[in-house]
Amino acid sequence: MTSRQIVNLLKLVGTPRDGALLRFSLGSEYLKCAEFEPAIAHLNAAVEKDPGYSAAWKLLGHALAEHGRTDEALAAYRKGVEVAEGRGDRQAAKEMTVFARRLEKAIASGKATRA
Repeated sequence: MTSRQIVNLLKLVGTPRDGALLRFSLGSEYLKCAEFEPAIAHLNAAVEKDPGYSAAWKLLGHALAEHGRTDEALAAYRKGVEVAEGRGDRQAAKEMTVFARRLEKAIASGKATRA
């Protein structure tokens, strides 16, 4: 189910206001609706538009993990940690490190599948 917020944000795609923040917002809204494919697509667009956007890397990792794409989620978290550390964003780096470790443990215990 597409929210009213998504409909409004989609109107801005392809306009001069189309940037990393817009794509991050769309990805976040789609994720709230458990619409993983469009969430992942918009979050990928966010990090393409701004590779230094650590919050987008974190949310991308989360969306991928929720969708069962664990290998890609780990890669997103690892890239996000690298980006966050490069920007001095220690809190985001710490959070993504924790999420990646949890995901690695879930994979090792068989509770998560590798996609």
